[in-house]
Amino acid sequence: MQKTQTFKFEFVALMASLMSIVALSIDALLPALPDIGTALNITNPNDNQLLITMIFLGLGFGQLLFGPLSDSFGRKPIVFIGFIVFIIASIVCVITKSFEVMLIGRVFQGIGLSSPRSLSVSMVRDSYSGDYMAKIISIVVMFFILVPVIAPTLGTFLLHFFNWEAIFYFNLIFGVGIMIWFWLRQPETLPKEKRVNFTPQLFINGLKEFFKYKEAISYTLISGFITGSFMVYLSTAQQIFVDQYKLGDMFPYIFASLAISIGLATFLNSTLVVKFGMFKLGYIATIAYSMVSILYVILFWSGNNPSIYILIGFFALQFFSVGFIFGNIRALAMQPLGHIAGVGAALNGFISTVMAVPIANYIGSFVKTSVLPLFIGFSLFGILSFLVFLALKRKTALALTN
Repeated sequence: MQKTQTFKFEFVALMASLMSIVALSIDALLPALPDIGTALNITNPNDNQLLITMIFLGLGFGQLLFGPLSDSFGRKPIVFIGFIVFIIASIVCVITKSFEVMLIGRVFQGIGLSSPRSLSVSMVRDSYSGDYMAKIISIVVMFFILVPVIAPTLGTFLLHFFNWEAIFYFNLIFGVGIMIWFWLRQPETLPKEKRVNFTPQLFINGLKEFFKYKEAISYTLISGFITGSFMVYLSTAQQIFVDQYKLGDMFPYIFASLAISIGLATFLNSTLVVKFGMFKLGYIATIAYSMVSILYVILFWSGNNPSIYILIGFFALQFFSVGFIFGNIRALAMQPLGHIAGVGAALNGFISTVMAVPIANYIGSFVKTSVLPLFIGFSLFGILSFLVFLALKRKTALALTN
């Protein structure tokens, strides 16, 4: 870790780019879900959601493998291994005519992409600590948010001029470019003297070490709650805006505008976190996240959808809160885990993702003719996150008085 923590633009941009391969593989595919469903003979539109949630399942499980390996062999070689898995899985997704095989391919895409996604956080933790680490993660996320802003529009463009397979090919070309940049410009962040000898007990020992830190467990739970409810939006956005609101032509622009809301919040977080601290900002944002969703549920309990302008307003407020939550929660969870950053990031990502996938699949199954189930999910898991934060706050207050 650097003794003097300084901002390095290329490092931040490269870490954001590693994460962006994940976002591109998810968000660029959203406009193509109906076409893929037709090509693979999917009759239930809700089944299309699985093409989104299954990649998250792979992201969760893959981190359990690549995180511990990176603590033993370094970050860079494990990133490349993950990307090779992603390439093979992408080819399977393109050539298959079976929905089940496509889902397996999406899981393995997620497994492969879990390496650059989680290890980018590990590399940040290798290089920074404390509130400054939260600042760097917020800036990384801010750059990363640019991808969801343009990805659906890009997917629509490729779909219009080519076909849905072209989206997978573009993701591959983009990923190769990022990997070349990473290979040429990014030095290894985990020196050999800090690596852990690889043994069959490596993961078990890391697991035991992780569970020694109740704060890390608590923030990981919050991450799972918020990620799960947010994942419902990702997997149902196409249904909501295209099927319920009949705004197919406007879908990429609506999706982009809401992504900008998250990006603005992460930018503000990066400037405020050093002054106010990641705990305080995350706590306040969780309260706001809960209150916005509860207000929607109260106002539209009938299940009738409001006008698109009101809906976008609620989504924008909801996701503005998310922008303050994600970076701070991840940084808070990783703060005590610097000595096991690879395993720590892996377990944090795995637990939160494995929690999020069933949450998204279950709530998403109710999003058919109304947006209300989505906001009920936001409310429920926002309240649960607030209660965890409240317990942590009381514990801190008790520790200070003793």
